[in-house]
Amino acid sequence: MTTMKTVMPSFRYNASAMRSTFERRIMRTHVAAATAMPSKHQEQLSRQQPRDAILPATSSSPPSPSNRLLDSSQNTSPQLLHLGKYEATLLMDCPSQQGVVAACASMLYAQGCNILETDQYSCPYKGLFFQRIRFDYSDCYLGNTEVAIAGLEAAIESVASRFHMKWSMRCGDKPKRMAILVSKFDHCLYDILLRKKSKELKCEIPLIISNHETLKHVGEQFGIPFYHLPTESTKEDATTDQKMKAKLNHEAEIEKLFVEYDIDTVVLARYMQVLSENFCKRHERHTINIHHSFLPAFEGGRPYHRAYDRGVKMIGATAHYITADLDAGPIIDQDVIRISHRDSVEDMIQKGRNLERSVLSRALSWHLQDKVLIHNNKTVVFGY
Repeated sequence: MTTMKTVMPSFRYNASAMRSTFERRIMRTHVAAATAMPSKHQEQLSRQQPRDAILPATSSSPPSPSNRLLDSSQNTSPQLLHLGKYEATLLMDCPSQQGVVAACASMLYAQGCNILETDQYSCPYKGLFFQRIRFDYSDCYLGNTEVAIAGLEAAIESVASRFHMKWSMRCGDKPKRMAILVSKFDHCLYDILLRKKSKELKCEIPLIISNHETLKHVGEQFGIPFYHLPTESTKEDATTDQKMKAKLNHEAEIEKLFVEYDIDTVVLARYMQVLSENFCKRHERHTINIHHSFLPAFEGGRPYHRAYDRGVKMIGATAHYITADLDAGPIIDQDVIRISHRDSVEDMIQKGRNLERSVLSRALSWHLQDKVLIHNNKTVVFGY
């Protein structure tokens, strides 16, 4: 399999030309500088309304979950329009064929979009093509935000239908809202919160959910609401149906919090509970788990102890999306470290925790930046 990054032709993406275009766009929000623009743009710009005239009015109520990422109610100063506010990321996959890249680029150009970054991968063995495009759509406004996005989505769908393409697009600079599920181990939880505080992870973390109260002090330390949702205890002679009912009730409480806090990303930071099949299906494309072994080896519980008994010379950690099959979801990132016969189980656990932190943080960072594309039970990661 070969991986290639698109190299833009120099005559189209000259750095000085891009910089001058950027400066002219900002200047025209303050002075009538139409004469400084290339003539082919003058007629288009003369028909456009001022940027501040087409932005929606500020609202004190929070945006609904359906349009949260498209909210434009803050920071409406014209100087900020070309600094990331109106950027979008398009992920797509389709059968490998001629003309896909050209069609996508031409479509975005026709909509007034400016491509900022593109990456692609073609798999000759499977005949598949994957692409990620990050672009600025501030010149594609036809009215309010919803109308512009609807027009852009219709244009993308027209290309997708031609090439039998699956696609997804995320607009705006609103960070994803992530819920952390954890049990008693704190190393991944602390690492995520510290990386968030240092702005290594670009997201919002509005809550922590746990089936134990052990780590409540961590939430208090970082000023994040901590919800203790204990699993219902069942009798030893409880039937399978009774145990499943208790599990579903527990998961229903978790999902109520997801809705209340408008969650779109979930991380299982050593959450030691087996989730139901239906829960996994509802959240499989936005829920990341960290497993403390180099999958597919030693899936399930107590992998370090089993690795010690097996006498392995290498242990690892795996970050993957969840599926109904335990520890069998699409893998995002993995890493390993060598061990020897001198390492005890405790030594292996300590070395493994360092791997778990780094592997999970990389996987989260790529997911939050929309750099992961899922195809069947595999991933294409444009973060390496």
